[in-house]
Amino acid sequence: ILRTYRWVQAMIFAVEEINQNPRLLPNITLGYRIYDTCKQISQALEGTMWMITGQEEPVPNYRCGSYTPLAAIIGEALSEITMSIARLLGVYQYPQISYSSTVDILSDRNQFPSFFRTIPNDNLLYHSLAQLLTHFDWTWVGIIATDTEFGELSTQSLKKELGKTNTCIGFSEIIPLIYSAKKINHVVDVIKRSSVNAIVIISSETYIVPLMEEVTRQNITGKIWVATETWSTSASFFKDDLTKTLTGTIGIAAHKGDIPGFRNFLLKLHPFTSENNLYLENFWEHIFGCTWPKTSTNHTTALDELDEGVKLCTGAENLNELDIPFFDPSESRITYNVYNAVYAVAHALHDLYTCKPGEGPFYNGTCADIQYFEPWQLYNLYGSNTSTSFLLNGSVAPALSLGNPPALYDIVNWHISPDGNLNYAVVGTIDFSTLHGKNFIINSGALVWNGGTEVPRSVCSESCQPGYRKAAQEGKPICCFDCIQCSEGDISNQTDSTDCLKCPDDHWSNQRRDECIPKTIEFLSYEEPLGATLASISVVSSLLPVAILSTFIKYRDTPVVKANNRELSYILLLAMIFCFLCSLIFIGYPKRVTCMLRQAAFGIIFALCVSCVLAKTIMVVIAFNATKPSSNLKKWVGHKLPNTIVFVCTLLQVIICIAWLTSSPPFPEQNMKSQPGKIIIECNEGSTIAFWCVLGYMGLLATVSFTVAFLSRNLPDSFNEATYITFSMVVFVSVWLAFIPAYLSTRGKYMVAVEIFAILASSAGLLSCIFFPKCYIILLRPDMNSKEYLLG
Repeated sequence: ILRTYRWVQAMIFAVEEINQNPRLLPNITLGYRIYDTCKQISQALEGTMWMITGQEEPVPNYRCGSYTPLAAIIGEALSEITMSIARLLGVYQYPQISYSSTVDILSDRNQFPSFFRTIPNDNLLYHSLAQLLTHFDWTWVGIIATDTEFGELSTQSLKKELGKTNTCIGFSEIIPLIYSAKKINHVVDVIKRSSVNAIVIISSETYIVPLMEEVTRQNITGKIWVATETWSTSASFFKDDLTKTLTGTIGIAAHKGDIPGFRNFLLKLHPFTSENNLYLENFWEHIFGCTWPKTSTNHTTALDELDEGVKLCTGAENLNELDIPFFDPSESRITYNVYNAVYAVAHALHDLYTCKPGEGPFYNGTCADIQYFEPWQLYNLYGSNTSTSFLLNGSVAPALSLGNPPALYDIVNWHISPDGNLNYAVVGTIDFSTLHGKNFIINSGALVWNGGTEVPRSVCSESCQPGYRKAAQEGKPICCFDCIQCSEGDISNQTDSTDCLKCPDDHWSNQRRDECIPKTIEFLSYEEPLGATLASISVVSSLLPVAILSTFIKYRDTPVVKANNRELSYILLLAMIFCFLCSLIFIGYPKRVTCMLRQAAFGIIFALCVSCVLAKTIMVVIAFNATKPSSNLKKWVGHKLPNTIVFVCTLLQVIICIAWLTSSPPFPEQNMKSQPGKIIIECNEGSTIAFWCVLGYMGLLATVSFTVAFLSRNLPDSFNEATYITFSMVVFVSVWLAFIPAYLSTRGKYMVAVEIFAILASSAGLLSCIFFPKCYIILLRPDMNSKEYLLG
């Protein structure tokens, strides 16, 4: 009642103000006839038909008067009713100006050609709501709307705007127009079961009150109610029993507008002096809590009403004694739009009245007759531009628009006032006339929430922290997701990342997977324990052949040294010194020179060793068989044959290595793929075929040596070292056969360590099997180091 009364009085105030303005519409009085179109659409349509036909009894498709009875229609407030009226008025091209209908479809000029409004359409409203929800990171929201065409269209518009911000809809429910406990309980059950905390309600307060009462009865708390402008400032909810539920409600409201003189106008109104002012008697009864005596009531009946406790209105009540927001001019929100609508009509009529022939808006610059103009002529005057604005109270008022006047909204938040009642406070603004990015202003410190000062959360899934990515849950909106940690080598350095970023090749993810850190560089160095140990073993082991060589040189004239081909033994011992020392080339930071030397030196030196062993084996066989009568092998006894064998066999390996180093030499490279988080500095063999050819040739020499030694195992023991050579070749071949799978299954510095171990083990096997028995005789059993013992 108060809201409708205020709007009606704003119309009357504007009309009277215009009629008293001598500069506006001279000699023309702007009249008004107001119908109660707030209750039923049928009443509104009936009143509209009178205005169109010109008589009380409507005659469809006929105008019974000689000229049009009205210039324009102001109203309605509710979009549902406005659409019904606008469709009818559009047929007759009667201008209609709404001050509160916001539904976007009313901007469709094909359906509503004569409709205008002084309020922004829903697109801007729902864009503002989307901005509000996004500001608080509410990405999981519910929508409740009335079961009307307006509710359906508004829901669609809001969903469209929310879709642009990646906000998901947890549920969308409707409120019945006719109260139904079953339907209300269904909506409440959905609210209670859902994880949604932010709920947008698109409805007038009439239909929301039963829902909120049921929510309060079931003690549902912790929800954030987001209000549209239709109920964001409604006093219907400021009740004690709803305080617990609605505290912290936030919403959008039409911006306050100031109407100078309107407060004084309202305070001067009185039923005795304004008898034709619609709603005034009802307003008086409502505001003072009294009842006017009926005109047929006699003195006795009035006394009976007093006895029954009914308070009668006397007219002596004083509006100035009331302290209510109704009289606060700064509370003029929709009321200001009503005021603007009346002025819009007045200015359009003024432009029509002041039209000069030849400069008019119609055919050939003609003007309309202000006394007998057709409605479409005024409508065309409105529609000649996309919007009509005028100077009102010293500022430009965006009065009319084909759908989208510049929007200015207040952000309101419901607080508990000092007296314990609910009230709203303006905590921000949304101004679409300012630069983008600066149109949303909110005072976060002034906000109050249901349950505290911390902003409530309304998300389907909590944000994924850096180091994780979002993985959509099957069959659910995109706001519902699981957080999956990034794989090794991938990171996410932002909250709610949809994908993990791959680190550069020379970087790796840290343990939290939120930062790429440089990979650790790995190679077998002298500083680390493994490298230092292998280097020490290599150096110490190389001293053994040095010691044996010194021993052999010292006892070079003894039978044991002379009987085992002294010169070959010297060469073999020298080669074995280098065998042990060549492993040092494998340790340290790989460089191009060391990469080229390590495999070539290893292959040539070991080929020399095995060639010496092969030559010794062959010479044992020849020396034994040369003692037989009429043997042709005597000519092969001497130094020429073994030296030739050693030279030729070693030369073949040298040729292989030269071909390798010439065609595809080894080179250092950074291996970033084989081991996670590491850059392995290693030598690329260049040609794996050449590498395996070097090893294969060594294996061939060892196999031949093993075969010859094995066949000569039955020679007399006193003169035969074939047995020791056989064992040495078994050790040598076994080591390198075991090396192949171990080498192929390891990476990085451990691959190098495996090869060094194979070099040291095979070298030690050769040294121990061939020379340790001789050193034993020379040093510990000199009695066996004689010609008589060797000859048996």
